[in-house]
Amino acid sequence: MPAPSDLDPRLLRAFLAVAEELHFTRAAARLYVAQQALSRDVRRLERELGAELFVRSTRQVTLTADGDRLVPYARRVLQAQDELLAAFGQARPLLVDLNYRGAATARRVLHRARELAPEHELMARYESGLTGAAAELLAGRLDASFGRFAGLEPVLRARLEHQPVRYEPMAVVLPEDHGLAALDAVPLAALAGETVYAGAGNPRTPEWTDLARRLFDGRGIEIAPPAPLAVGEEEFERIMAKTRDPILAVADFPPMPGRVLRPLIDPVPLSPVSLVWRKGLVHPAFDALRRAAAELSAEEAWLRMPSDGWFPAIDAEVMAAGARKR
Repeated sequence: MPAPSDLDPRLLRAFLAVAEELHFTRAAARLYVAQQALSRDVRRLERELGAELFVRSTRQVTLTADGDRLVPYARRVLQAQDELLAAFGQARPLLVDLNYRGAATARRVLHRARELAPEHELMARYESGLTGAAAELLAGRLDASFGRFAGLEPVLRARLEHQPVRYEPMAVVLPEDHGLAALDAVPLAALAGETVYAGAGNPRTPEWTDLARRLFDGRGIEIAPPAPLAVGEEEFERIMAKTRDPILAVADFPPMPGRVLRPLIDPVPLSPVSLVWRKGLVHPAFDALRRAAAELSAEEAWLRMPSDGWFPAIDAEVMAAGARKR
């Protein structure tokens, strides 16, 4: 493979996106460029290197031996470029997933990070669940997200890092005329015989459904069957209005028309929230994001366990391991 005298890093970024996705359309979406422009950049790189990097067919894209050999070199070059730009404050925006627009914990961390690093751009994204966000993190389309780290598959956790942020008290969202709506707080035992919506069937949020299953196990509470996957608050509210099932939520869940939010007690179930990112992430605003999470956790005692708190044993292990790495 002859070495060119000058090589545009943009061409390496185009190559690496295709090499990781093995799909030109997905790679183009990941880089926010037209597929035609991406293909043109890959062809140019192949000409400059004097090597064919991909085998293209109507059904699939695969790496050639030269393409496979180029991958680790391209990653090192691009990481060095990112580190250089970060050192001089010229980095791209840090893309931070808040899960959904009403996520108070994640939003407060993001706002604090913006205050700590006003010279950098931190952009909010809404992937609606940590499992869904994890794929975007690993593909480089997101930089950080929030959620229940223990609920991810081990193969995903192995490629990600996390920092415990909060044990978030859980709640139930009830129709205004529900028999339990008159209570100030709902004992968990009072939900026996109820069918509660917990995102079953949503491919982006299985970590939340798993938490609900562990909470409801042995308490006579059923998880509602999958509902049509709603995108956006308006559609979610419409679907929930039709089913009228109670909704498992967190204490800071945003208001819904015709519904009331009630904290759960006896015990107080907790949703473990971590800041999650891909291993090796380099960005000048990332330290501010981690610092913001740590400051708010300390100021608000977010990681202090109430005496009657509950969460799964696996979460206790994972959160403790994350805390030791801080």
